[in-house]
Amino acid sequence: MGAAMRRIHVGNALGAFGLGFTVPYLYVYVAQVRDLGAMTAGLVLAVFAVAALVVLPFAGRAIVRRGPLPVLLTALVTAAVGSLSLGLATGATTVLVSAAVLGAGQAVTQPALATMIVDCSGAENRSRAFATQFFLQNLGLGVGGLIGGHLVDASRAGSFVLLFSIQAAMFLLLVGVMATVRMPRAPKVEGVPAEASAKGSWKQLFGNRAMVQLCVLGFVLFFACYGQFESGLSAYGVEAAGISTSVLGTALAANTAVIVVAQFAVLRFVTRRRRSRVIAAVGLIWAVAWGVAGFAGLGHGSQEMAVAAFVSTYALFGLGEAMLSPTVAPLVADLAPAGLAGQYNSAFALVKQLALAVGPAVGGPMGASLHAPYIVAFLLCSLGISVLALRLGRELTAVQDQPALASSRVVAGSGAAVADPVAARA
Repeated sequence: MGAAMRRIHVGNALGAFGLGFTVPYLYVYVAQVRDLGAMTAGLVLAVFAVAALVVLPFAGRAIVRRGPLPVLLTALVTAAVGSLSLGLATGATTVLVSAAVLGAGQAVTQPALATMIVDCSGAENRSRAFATQFFLQNLGLGVGGLIGGHLVDASRAGSFVLLFSIQAAMFLLLVGVMATVRMPRAPKVEGVPAEASAKGSWKQLFGNRAMVQLCVLGFVLFFACYGQFESGLSAYGVEAAGISTSVLGTALAANTAVIVVAQFAVLRFVTRRRRSRVIAAVGLIWAVAWGVAGFAGLGHGSQEMAVAAFVSTYALFGLGEAMLSPTVAPLVADLAPAGLAGQYNSAFALVKQLALAVGPAVGGPMGASLHAPYIVAFLLCSLGISVLALRLGRELTAVQDQPALASSRVVAGSGAAVADPVAARA
């Protein structure tokens, strides 16, 4: 890694560490510490998603025009202001406005950092760069949540003010770290007049069949996995399997542990394989995970077996996540024409936020009351991931699907490494 990439990875870890401090305790803070009730706490969580959906379409355009670093620094300062004001807020209005500011800032940092990783890496090390990012994010979230849990006290509002102040400080420290990054000169947008670059970039994106299919696949991925972790799957575990809150914490810890332990071993496995086949394999692994979850809640084994099955479900999800991190994000970058990585990263982040907003709304009520239909529905979603991934593979060029072929003289000589699959087919 070069100096720029090292700073980007440090920034990822710091940002995740700050988020881990507060995210697990938002509901308790709003509903109980500030005594604003469960409805306001639910609205705060919804505001995060809405804020992201509002700002992300503009974030991609700003990254293309201004570059990822200025956009990232602006987003970090915005997030710091939102975090500090959320810690000091006492009324429902100020809490919701602060959550909107914090959510908007956090949402924009994702595509900005992803674009910086793209700009500072090449095809030969991009998968490792994104795998490292995912590893450090999970490590930072886990450590932040662990330390934050020892600092908070629901009987003292001041402990939460401290928590949000530390998060704000992490964002500002991240500003200082990222301001020292020396980014390479970004390439100009190809084939789009300067005065119509925003409109042209969206037209190029929607005209890229592979990218559109990847966005559909991404929606199902995030809907069927991340959108269920803290909503439908946890509700199912409590109601159907009789899982305690402490076991839920153990399951989440198992998920993080698998990612941290297995990430780089998995990276060696997936690097030289076709990306579409790797994503299809993730769908099969997650289908097994949902089957194991079904046994935990619908089987007739002992409580100990139900607990083991439920924890194993989260561990299997972690294995799939470790396989996706060096696969999906680099594929988004490889599908983007030169100069439009920010636009493509923002579009994919928007799809992710949509899935994370819809997933809990659908999965939460199903997981709590419709136990068998819930398992069947999401098992089928996981199998659908495999089908969509194999279909996506038909739209990719050989090098986009298997970057290791770029080093082959046969592939290089055939001109297979084309940035836009639409152009390749033409």
